[in-house]
Amino acid sequence: MARIMGTDEQAVRTAAIVLAEGKLVAIPTETVYGLAADATNGEAVASIFEAKGRPHFNPLICHVSDVSMAERYAVIDPQSRRLIDAFWPGPLTLVLPLKADTAIHPLVAAGLDTIALRMPRGVAGKIIAALDRPLAAPSANTSGKISGTSAPAVEDDLGARIALILDAGPSEVGLESTIVKVDGDAVQLLRPGGLAAEDIEAFIGKKLERIDQRSAIEAPGMLASHYAPAAGVRLNVHEVREGEALLAFGPVRASGAALAAASLNLSEAGNLREAAANLFDYMKRLDRLGSAVIAVEPIPFNGLGEAINDRLVRAAAPRIPSMTVEQIK
Repeated sequence: MARIMGTDEQAVRTAAIVLAEGKLVAIPTETVYGLAADATNGEAVASIFEAKGRPHFNPLICHVSDVSMAERYAVIDPQSRRLIDAFWPGPLTLVLPLKADTAIHPLVAAGLDTIALRMPRGVAGKIIAALDRPLAAPSANTSGKISGTSAPAVEDDLGARIALILDAGPSEVGLESTIVKVDGDAVQLLRPGGLAAEDIEAFIGKKLERIDQRSAIEAPGMLASHYAPAAGVRLNVHEVREGEALLAFGPVRASGAALAAASLNLSEAGNLREAAANLFDYMKRLDRLGSAVIAVEPIPFNGLGEAINDRLVRAAAPRIPSMTVEQIK
């Protein structure tokens, strides 16, 4: 099983050493826990795909410690630089042109000529600075399953496959980062996430261009089936069926809620930030109870509700068969 440490300076040094050796470390970020490897080490990056069972065509986010590190690997246009100055460090990932002859291993970009970059807050940034190399770090969970938002969740899922887990308690945001791409005069939303689209739109002074999720994969988190529990997921329910587990939201219950085998409320007050922080943890907890279906009450689409609904729609989508290690090589 993985060694578990806190997030003090010794833990930062230990994590940097383990990563420099080409091993995997689960690190806490403000969004979710990430499964990190040195992004310049091909064997280390390949071990991410193996540990997660992740399809090789699905690119990885690269995490940097500062803007100067980002500039080593990507071409940053003026609009992207404005977004960086406004929202980094934080839950915003930018898809940028990949510089030629960079040290980033090709597996990270999955054959694309772009790279997805983010600067995380907190201990993750300290680890990257200590290593002085970017970290490829998708969410720390088996591919397609519910993202890990605590060290125990990561240990339960991946503990036998990784070297080290740093424990900083529950993730602050609880949703993966928002991913955007500047394309000429347009700013495209590739994946809603922990930074509300409205906040970006208020800053840039125009609407984000929503990308058809059936289009080619341009960034992590764009697979149709993702974030899925073992149970089926039924969305926008106004009537709960007997034996279903209920993922509730707000103060008013769907009819038949008393028939639910179990119930957890993302936010009794209807607070979307609280709901986002609880989403993956509550889905995992309900899934462990063994109900065949998790029924989800309607959640508004404004603010972080767009990202919450995005994750729920992907959780409810027809499942992609698990990839074998041989298939991802």
